[in-house]
Amino acid sequence: MRELVVEADGGSRGNPGPAGYGAVVLDPATGEILAEAAEFIGVATNNVAEYKGLIAGLRAALDLAPDATVRVRMDSKLVVEQMSGRWKIKHPDMKPLAAEASRAFPRDRVTYEWIPRERNKHADRLANEAMDAGKRGAQWTPRDTSAARVAATLPPSGPPGDAAAGAARARAALAAAGPATPPAPNAPAPQDPPAAEAAAPAQAASAADPGSTPAAPAPERSAFAPAAPTPAASAHPVSAQGPSADAPGTAAPAPAAPAPATSAQGPSAADPGSASSPAVSAQSPVPAALATAATERSPAALERGPVPTPGPVPDMAAPATFVLLRHGETALTPEKRFSGSGGSDPELSEAGRRQAAAVADALAARGTIQHIVSSPLTRCRQTAEAVAARLGLDVVIDRGLRETDFGVWEGLTFAEVRARYPEDMDAWLASPTAAPTGGGESFASVTRRVAATRDRLAAAHAGRTVLVVSHVTPIKTLVRLALGAPPPSLFKFELSAASLSAVAYYADGNASVRLLNDTSHLRR
Repeated sequence: MRELVVEADGGSRGNPGPAGYGAVVLDPATGEILAEAAEFIGVATNNVAEYKGLIAGLRAALDLAPDATVRVRMDSKLVVEQMSGRWKIKHPDMKPLAAEASRAFPRDRVTYEWIPRERNKHADRLANEAMDAGKRGAQWTPRDTSAARVAATLPPSGPPGDAAAGAARARAALAAAGPATPPAPNAPAPQDPPAAEAAAPAQAASAADPGSTPAAPAPERSAFAPAAPTPAASAHPVSAQGPSADAPGTAAPAPAAPAPATSAQGPSAADPGSASSPAVSAQSPVPAALATAATERSPAALERGPVPTPGPVPDMAAPATFVLLRHGETALTPEKRFSGSGGSDPELSEAGRRQAAAVADALAARGTIQHIVSSPLTRCRQTAEAVAARLGLDVVIDRGLRETDFGVWEGLTFAEVRARYPEDMDAWLASPTAAPTGGGESFASVTRRVAATRDRLAAAHAGRTVLVVSHVTPIKTLVRLALGAPPPSLFKFELSAASLSAVAYYADGNASVRLLNDTSHLRR
């Protein structure tokens, strides 16, 4: 019996927003493109577009070979798990689409496989071409792919589709036939209890615009998808933040001394783990290729971003996307007490556990997280483990993601610190190099640590989407550095418990903030 491979994808620029899907039918033996389908479907969500892409791909396969077996490959874990029968379909909009997909091709001859986004580029490109056509008021029309078909039929040495041998030649042939619209990707992120979030009420009361990097933003495909190859910064208005949980406001430190960074891009991380019960493992030593002497980068270089990958940027290179998740609430969070790495290391409260479960459900629905890295502190580990259990991934612990050590201020409110240590508090608020009373960490020190961690993780996870579970100060610092904003900007934006933010890091050293303080999953 003949076998076909269907690769499908869908996206929405806004979620919901202008949406489209793409699907391709392939010969698994040769990688030959047998059929393509794409369509602009108006305003819809990512999930609706992904399901419609699946339906179109199955119908195309039925037209080609009604008696074949079909292997569906998609980067949407939601669709793959629901159509495989492992996840219950709860959303009313998804139920009729799943039923339609079941009828599109005999269900007993269809199997489903999740693949990373970088191995689903063909369908992703078609979906973006459809969305681009819709933006022009037109519908997608296929290009002449005859040259690509010939190139793609050369003997393969890997899996079918864009990752098959000959795919690069196929893309080159398509490029020769006419300009292609590059895939437009996406990403989201979170945050953790700040170190000075409640500090300086006057500062915290004013809002600031984060600004943007020079390039115009690329159209986004879905909330957590890697971004397009050309770096772009998405400017999101930042809300004024009053005193926040676990620690008062966060002053953004400017690095006072150079920090270790990465120079060459390390090997890509392995594919996500299987659905076996997730384990928490210690981080392995950083390869020598990813370590650079501290003297090789100036404080200004740390502010600019990760070390660019030497040599030309690869064609269609995807960024390392950090989805930043601040841990859920602890007992200290509602009281807005300093809670750093030098205190009691509190566990999640009951409310915090509910928040962790909610964010786990939201990330599972997105289906784009490939790795999970967490601060070693208990509240982050518990939050990360809740997500890992839902996604079937492991948690890697990285000490560089821990919260600031607030010295003797640990467990105190901002008002209590102001009353007991007024001079130390004034100095701490005035300068990122000043440390809390009793030998805590300055914000400059935290910035150096976080920047070095950023560089190492971005190099190790190039082209992948990583969930980074951390705290207010590290997450705000990552966002601030990505925006190129000054240290006082950390007082200017909100970072709620169990919130998501996202930053994409490109091989040339540029960064793009793609989401900030998203708490929509906590309001469902």
